[in-house]
Amino acid sequence: MDTAPAPRIAVPAEIDAAALRGLDPAAPVCTLVGKTMGTTWQVQAALSHRLRLDSDDLKAKIQARLDAVVGQMSHWDSRSELCRFNCAEAGSAVELPPDFAKVMACAMNVARESDGAFDPAQGRLTNLWGLGPNPALAEPEATAIAEVLHVSGWRKLAFDPATAALHQPGGLWLDLSGIAKGYAVDAVADLLGTYGIGDALVEIGGECTGRGMRPDGDPWWVDLENPPGLALPPLRVALHQLSIATSGDYLRGAHTLDPRTGWPAIHGTTAVSVLHRHCMEADAWATALSVVKLPDAQALAIRHDLAARIVLRSGAEWLSPALRAML
Repeated sequence: MDTAPAPRIAVPAEIDAAALRGLDPAAPVCTLVGKTMGTTWQVQAALSHRLRLDSDDLKAKIQARLDAVVGQMSHWDSRSELCRFNCAEAGSAVELPPDFAKVMACAMNVARESDGAFDPAQGRLTNLWGLGPNPALAEPEATAIAEVLHVSGWRKLAFDPATAALHQPGGLWLDLSGIAKGYAVDAVADLLGTYGIGDALVEIGGECTGRGMRPDGDPWWVDLENPPGLALPPLRVALHQLSIATSGDYLRGAHTLDPRTGWPAIHGTTAVSVLHRHCMEADAWATALSVVKLPDAQALAIRHDLAARIVLRSGAEWLSPALRAML
C-alpha cells in the first residue's frame, strides 16, 4: 500500500485574467535547454502557431540574453562590468548598464531591509574564502577576515538609481551571485514576452518563474526539493505569475557566508525557499533568510510579508503566514 503523504498545494490568491484571454489550448509546449552561470537553463514555452519564430531562433535569442547578463555581472569573468567596477579608482563613479543598475537597486534595498544579511558588496570576502574564481588553500585567518570586512559592506556604497551611477569607495568588490541568477530568470521570461510568448516556465539552476499558464489550463507546477534524509510532506507550487528561489547548504556544504561577521552562516537552517512575483527578489531574500538564525528569519519573513519555507537540520519546517495563506 502506498503510504506517501499527499502533496500540499500552494496557489496564488488570484488568476491573471489576461493570461486566460491569451491562452491557446492547441499550442505545443516546446522545451529548450542550455548552459549559463556555471549551471543549466531550461525553458518550457507554449509556442502558438501564430508566432513567427522557430525553436532554434528562440534558443539563440535566450542564450544571447543570458550571455549579456553574465557579461555585466559575473565575478568570474575579468572582462565583466562588475569586475570593471571592482578595479575602479577610489572615489570614482561608474555608470552601470541597465541590467546591472536594476540588480543593484534591488540588492541595495534588500541589504537595507535585511540589515545587511544580504550584501552585494562582499566580493572580497567570498574571494578570501575561495568561493569565486580564486580557490583558497586553507580557511582564512581571523585577521584576514577583519581586514577584508574593513573595506567591504553595502553601507560603503553610494548608488544613484536616477543616473545609474555607483561610487567606488576604494578597494570594494561586488559579488552578485546571490541575486543575479534570479534576475536572469526574470530577464528570460521578459524576453519571451516581447515575442508574444506569455505562457512559459523558466528555470536556471533551480530558480524558477512561471508566466501565464500551460495550454491545458493548468498552472506551471513546481515541487519544492526536500534536503536528503528529511521526511517532509511534499509541497507543490502553482507558478502562475510567480517565482521561487531556494538557498541551502545541503548540496554544496556551508558556502553561504554571513557578510556581517565574515564567517560561514552555520546554524539550524539547511534550506530556505521564497516565493515572490520577481525571481530576483526571491533569490536575494532566500539568501538573506538563510544567513540569519531562525527567529530572525521568521521576523524578517513576517515583517516583509514573504511567502517562505524554512527547513531545519532537525527535519522541522516553518512556513511563513504568507505561504500558509496560499495552501
